[in-house]
Amino acid sequence: MQFHHHGYVSTDPRKQDAAGVGIDRPDELPDSVDVLIVGTGPAGMITAAQLSQFPGITTRIVERRGERLAIGQADGIQARSVETFQAFGFAERIIAEAYRITEMAFWKPDPTNPANIIRTARAIDDPTGISEFPHLIVNQARVLDYFAEVMANSPSRMTPDFGYEMLSLTNTNEGDYPVTVLLRHTSGELTGQERIVHAKYVVGADGAHSSVRDSIGCTLAGDAAFHAWGVMDVLAVTDFPDIRTKCAIQSGSGGSILHIPREGGYLFRMYVDLGEVAADDNGAVRTTTIDEIIVKANEILHPYTLDVKNVAWHSVYEVAHRLTDRFDDLLPEEIGIRSPRVFITGDACHTHSAKAGQGMNVSMQDGFNLGWKLAYVLDGRSPESLLSTYSAERQVIAKNLIDFDKEWSSLMAAKPEDLKIPLEDFYTRTAEFPAGFMTQYPPSMLIGGATHQSIATGFPIGKRFKSAPVVRVGDANPVQLGHHHRADGRWRVYAFADASSEILATWAEWMRTAPDSPLLAHTPAGSDIDSVFDVKVVYQKPHSEVDLGRVDETFLPKTGPFGLIDYEKVYAADPHHDIFEQRGISRTGVVVIVRPDQYVANVLPLTATDELAAYFRQMLLVR
Repeated sequence: MQFHHHGYVSTDPRKQDAAGVGIDRPDELPDSVDVLIVGTGPAGMITAAQLSQFPGITTRIVERRGERLAIGQADGIQARSVETFQAFGFAERIIAEAYRITEMAFWKPDPTNPANIIRTARAIDDPTGISEFPHLIVNQARVLDYFAEVMANSPSRMTPDFGYEMLSLTNTNEGDYPVTVLLRHTSGELTGQERIVHAKYVVGADGAHSSVRDSIGCTLAGDAAFHAWGVMDVLAVTDFPDIRTKCAIQSGSGGSILHIPREGGYLFRMYVDLGEVAADDNGAVRTTTIDEIIVKANEILHPYTLDVKNVAWHSVYEVAHRLTDRFDDLLPEEIGIRSPRVFITGDACHTHSAKAGQGMNVSMQDGFNLGWKLAYVLDGRSPESLLSTYSAERQVIAKNLIDFDKEWSSLMAAKPEDLKIPLEDFYTRTAEFPAGFMTQYPPSMLIGGATHQSIATGFPIGKRFKSAPVVRVGDANPVQLGHHHRADGRWRVYAFADASSEILATWAEWMRTAPDSPLLAHTPAGSDIDSVFDVKVVYQKPHSEVDLGRVDETFLPKTGPFGLIDYEKVYAADPHHDIFEQRGISRTGVVVIVRPDQYVANVLPLTATDELAAYFRQMLLVR
């Protein structure tokens, strides 16, 4: 954490100075806003948290509820999401309060007595060490609290506007604020009264029954599996030995349970198989009582028993897999003619079962993808065409998720004897997907081609930047390189030095002096030189052999009102965990470009300065 660069700080350093719209921010929802976000679920809150870092943009987020969420339905936090939390500054704290999944146990009918279940296998949760971050279980409400804290501590001083529901919206395609949104108060003295807000852009994060989605003519298309599950968060006394271990339990009776321990040491969640649902059921299965769910759970757990003492929350749902064909308001015939003004995220555009633990995780990546793009367009950094990449990138990711979830859900619902592959084998073989690391964006204005991929094979272009240990030269601290990527809207440019550092020196001078270098072409006049691009260097030699006095000032920029030198951009390879070897980085020197949402955008040789300049000209405006 870096602070004091604007003067001495003795209070919470996470609280930034108010700026722009954060100075005298009005409590009342304005009549006109740059971005109106509808819904304070994970997708909406991460979008707001990202936009809150841009105090020149008026962003407001409205929520139908009159107050914060108390009990969240989602609870699975995949490692990719924890990486994202690190960028927003709260990974360590949420890890401390969460339940950590390290392995999963598999229970099946006892061959000698099928009426009983026995443990048949255990699987390591991350067998290949794909991330240094853990797989967590924590209440969705706490995730939202942390994002709310990020917003409140930001220069924008953003807070949710509770007690508003959206009734309709219309894109007039006229004026500076073309989207007209009709809202209604749902709490307080003004309950029932309506009002209009005009917006430049609207983000629908309002769930599976999204009014925003309906207003732009999108529909969720797909099918139901005609299979129901009861889900309950409970406190109970049991003799089941794996009650604090994640389990897939398949009984001889044909029913199954997905068991997930919760944070705090006592609470746990069970997804209890309620069986097939008739096509003409018309939702009758949803009237299943909590007592019936508990009875079914005890049948599946036999010979073990479950004595439920307290029910925190329960529900019944039918598995359905649905997806919209677009994630914005652009009709196919409008692509290339105008830019989108309305976007949908999360459950508003993709729904699936909860058992793969993907809903909240994929939804947050929707918002992380969209937030910085809206900020760049509104801040004058990028053309409006950047916004079309949101739907293009995220719709296919949601489609892949639904395909995966269909397979996982069907395996969970099947009888053990009907499985073509053991459940534990599927769990291990597909671990990278549910962890959130199979996302790979295709070439576009944001993602470069694979021309130079061979010089940094461990940083696949289009996939998230996989961190590795390095040593920070200034203070000799061993650190994770990727953990210093903050959700501040900046690009990361990592220069991996050649063996002699001679090519690096030429590259650094070009970055600092050439008119077409990104630093000079795209950094606003009067701003800190690292306000758009966070340029870091990693040397091959030990940190003790790097002389900071001879490091180019490209990597030692002056920042803040006092022109203080930032010493946290100069790194050396860790001799025990050489990043050049671990990530297949060429010893001749490499530049790795990482987007504000942590995805590798391009890989280039240090000598390819023309390609580097041309790459950024595709999506950044000359300032």
